[in-house]
Order: sequence, then C-alpha cells, then structure tokens
Amino acid sequence: MFKIINLIIFSLLFIFFLFFIVISIPQSKFITPKIPIFLKIKLIPERFIFLGFPFITSKQSPLQNPPKTIKGVYLTSFSAGNYSRIAYILQLAREKKINSVVIDVKDYSGYIAYNSSVPEVKQYKTSQIRIRNLSALISIFHRAKIYTIARITCFQDPLLAQKRPDLAIKTKEGKVFKDNKGLAWLDPSSIEVWNYLLSIAKEVSNYGFDEINFDYVRFPSDNNVSNLIYPFYDGKMYKHKVIKNFYSYLKKNLKGIRISVDLFGQTMIDKGDVGIGQKLEDAFPYFNYICPMLYPSHFHTGFLGYKNPAKYPYEVINYSLKEGLKRLKKFKSRSNKYKSLNVHFRPWLQDFSLKTIYGLQEVKEQIKALNDNGVKDWTLWNPRNEYHLSPVFKSSF
Repeated sequence: MFKIINLIIFSLLFIFFLFFIVISIPQSKFITPKIPIFLKIKLIPERFIFLGFPFITSKQSPLQNPPKTIKGVYLTSFSAGNYSRIAYILQLAREKKINSVVIDVKDYSGYIAYNSSVPEVKQYKTSQIRIRNLSALISIFHRAKIYTIARITCFQDPLLAQKRPDLAIKTKEGKVFKDNKGLAWLDPSSIEVWNYLLSIAKEVSNYGFDEINFDYVRFPSDNNVSNLIYPFYDGKMYKHKVIKNFYSYLKKNLKGIRISVDLFGQTMIDKGDVGIGQKLEDAFPYFNYICPMLYPSHFHTGFLGYKNPAKYPYEVINYSLKEGLKRLKKFKSRSNKYKSLNVHFRPWLQDFSLKTIYGLQEVKEQIKALNDNGVKDWTLWNPRNEYHLSPVFKSSF
C-alpha cells in the first residue's frame, strides 16, 4: 500500500514537472504575439523532442508531400536553437500563416551552426554549435508539415578566410580583403571552396532538409573592389561565367536535391551582371527556385522616379517581378531544351524597417504585387526574426 501511495505521489509530481516545463517556455521580447498557455500545452511533444526526450539522433527524411506553394520566414541559427522562437514558428504554421522556414546552417560569420562531420569543418574548427540537435529540429518542423530550407552563405566567409588565407581575396598590398562590414571573402573560382560548400550542402540534405538555399553566390560588391587580388580567378573570364560554372557544379553534384539561389533584386531589371557576377539568365537552368531579394529599401534613389523607393513596396515589387518574368519567358523560348524548365521565382520580401517604417501594410502590398503577377511563393526576411503576419494571410496550402 505504501509503495502504491509513493507511486501516485511520484506520478503527480512528474506530471506537475512536465506542465511546469511547458508553461515556463521563456518569452523572447522580440516574439509577437506571445505564446498562449493552450499552445504551450499542445506543444508538450515538441518541447520534449527539443530537449532530447526521446533522444532523436537518426537523420530525418524530407517531407513526402512538400507544399505546392512556399510561404516562409527566415530564422537565424541562434533562433533555431531557441525553443521560444521555434514555438513561435509552429504557432504561425498552425494558424496557416506560413508553411516553410529558412534556417541558417552557415551564416555570414562562416560558422557551421551544428555538429558537422565534414572533415574540413573538423580540421579547421569552423563549427559553433548553435543548434544542438539538428535531427530533432527538423523532426519538430516536419511533424507540423513545415517545409525546411537550409541556408548556406557561400563566398562571404571571414572564418575560413582566417583559417585558410590562401583561399581568401586580398588587396594589392597583400592583406586579406574586408568589405564595408569588415568581413572577408573567399575566391569564388576556387574549386576547393566549392567542394567545402558542397560537402556541407550534402550533409544537411542527408539530415532531412527539404531544400538547400545558397546565398552570397557572388563577388564582393563594396569597399574598393577594384583593388583586389584573387588567388585563383585570373580576371580574364567574365565574373558571371565563374558564378555560372558554380551553379552548374552544384546541380551536377546535388542531383535529386531541391536547390535555390539568392540574387540581388537588381538582377531582375539589369541585363548585365550587376558588377558581382550575378546574371539572372545564368541561374535559370540550375535551380528549382530563384530568390531575388526584392527589398524596396535596397533599390537606388530615383528608381522608377521615386526619391525613396522603400515607400513604394507594391510598385517596386510589381515592376521588378514583371521584368523578371518576361526574361524567364524569353529564356524558355530560346530552345526546346528550356521549354519545360521547372524553375520558379520565390522572392525575398522586406519585413524590416530601413529608410522608412515597415509593418503589416507594407508586407501586404508586397505580397499583393506577387499575386497580381501570378507568383505565389515568397519568404519574409527580418534579421531579428519578428514578423508582421496577420490572419489576413490565412490560405489553403
């Protein structure tokens, strides 16, 4: 009898402990809206998965039925390692506001955000564990039918440039080049760099990510770029051909894996390479999604006659997208080889304030511009991972 009473008391204490864990999910001051108590209770299984109970170490499989249209938000690796942020994303998905999330696995710092087994990552010690259990994280999102995208920052990499200065772009004085943000770059034509990025891409794909997204696939754009020495690029080949060769290398070595690339928004209207090696037509044959960064605040003063384009989100997106769609249509008509090309635009949209205040109305105007041009896929960018989403965005995925 005494043992039964002890068992009952222990069980009640354990249940109370479970409840306490769930309701004590820390509220980040950046998360809006707050996570309600009923949702915290619903998320008990996810909380335990995140904590490692049960221990999930086996790699996941991609979603069997990925969404036909992608509507997502961006998460830094730090946010992806923070349960309150994860719960926030799950809440947005439950309310049908999003069905996708882009997660940094290698960001501007050069650090790999999880416990990587890539030999070069271990050799150069380029990992910083911000996501403790990548398998568990993907499992949590897949349980909620959330399409997961791994973002890899490519040639902007101050960490590997420090570990391997022989791969880094330098100034004519022989010093490692740094851009206006103080970040070093790797030579975009280095096959060794390509293989390093490829190994990371293959590894995160094996973890169960549904797509790999490549960013900073370009030459540097600021801070006296005419004063640069490249260890491998000879300056004879057009920059955009170097980048195109990298695109081709990715597609050849990532067969069966969905891949996407981020491009300057200006590439939609500029028929050159924008001075950084990014030419819109070069990307079409190699990716499932082209992701132009159509942030109105990033378009130059005087664009479309506007002194401050950031104040005209609909007009900037509408014009840029129309131009890009025209070029895609023209590209497909070049030959039978490209007629059935399965590539889609999935623009990055602005959900942060720069040059003017951005909120729900500005986000709505950008999405309307996409819808008016028949484009349904989008991802919102906010570096703090706080998003202006409303029930007005509910839709059937």
